[in-house]
Amino acid sequence: MSTNTRKVAIVTGASRGIGAEIARRLTDDGFAVALNYASSVTEAEALVAQLRAAGAEAAAIQANVADPAEVTRLFDLAEQQLGKVDVLINNAGVLKTTPLAQTSDELYEQTFGINTRGTFNTLREAAARLNDGGRIVNLSSTAIALKMPGYSIYNASKAAVEALSQVFAKELRGRNITVNVVAPGPVATELFLNGKTDEQVQQFAQMPPLLRLGQPEDIAGVVAFLVGPDAGWINGQVLRANGGIA
Repeated sequence: MSTNTRKVAIVTGASRGIGAEIARRLTDDGFAVALNYASSVTEAEALVAQLRAAGAEAAAIQANVADPAEVTRLFDLAEQQLGKVDVLINNAGVLKTTPLAQTSDELYEQTFGINTRGTFNTLREAAARLNDGGRIVNLSSTAIALKMPGYSIYNASKAAVEALSQVFAKELRGRNITVNVVAPGPVATELFLNGKTDEQVQQFAQMPPLLRLGQPEDIAGVVAFLVGPDAGWINGQVLRANGGIA
C-alpha cells in the first residue's frame, strides 16, 4: 500500500496474544498501526521495534481504555504520530472465571470496566474521530454461546459489546463506516492458557470438530478480512470464528 493510500489503525490490547497478531497482520497488509497497551510497555515497544525493522509504520501508545480521558489521548497521539484514524480494533479485554455467586464487586467492575466500558469509550471517540469509509471491529467471545459455568460476568460483558456494536453500526448511517464483531472460540494465548491444566487445555482442543485450539493468526486473518476491501458489504454482524465449536 503506497503512502498516499495507507490507512491508520488503532489496535487496543496489542502488546501480546491476539492483539499483537492483529497488529502484525495489519502492518503486513500496509496499515500504519497504533498499538495500544495498558501496562505491558516492554512487550509493546519490542513489537513496535520488530515491526519497524520490517519496514512498517507503528507506534506504541499507553492508555487504559476504561478511562475516557485516556481514550481521547490515545486517539490524539495516534493522529499526531501516524495520521487520522481509519480503523479501530477493540481487542483489549480481561477474562477471569468464577461462579456468579462468588464474584466480587471488584471483579465485576474490572470486567465491565475494560471489556464493556472500554469498548463504549473507544466507540464514542471513534464517532467523532474516525475517517468516513472506516472500519470498526470489536472482539467478543464464543463463550457466550457455550454458556459454561464460571463465565457469567465475562459473557455478560461481551454480550453488551455485541449489543453496542450492532446498534452503533446503524447510528453511523451515511458515513460508509462498518461495525462488526469477531467472537473467537478458545485460542491458544496466554490469556486463555493461564491457570488451566494440560488436561483442561486438551479438553478445549477436542471440542471443535476441527480438533484443535484456535491460533492468534486465525483471528487476525478474520479481522484483516473485515477491515479490507472485500468486506465492505458486511456490517452489524457477529462472526463466530471458532472452528465450529458452537
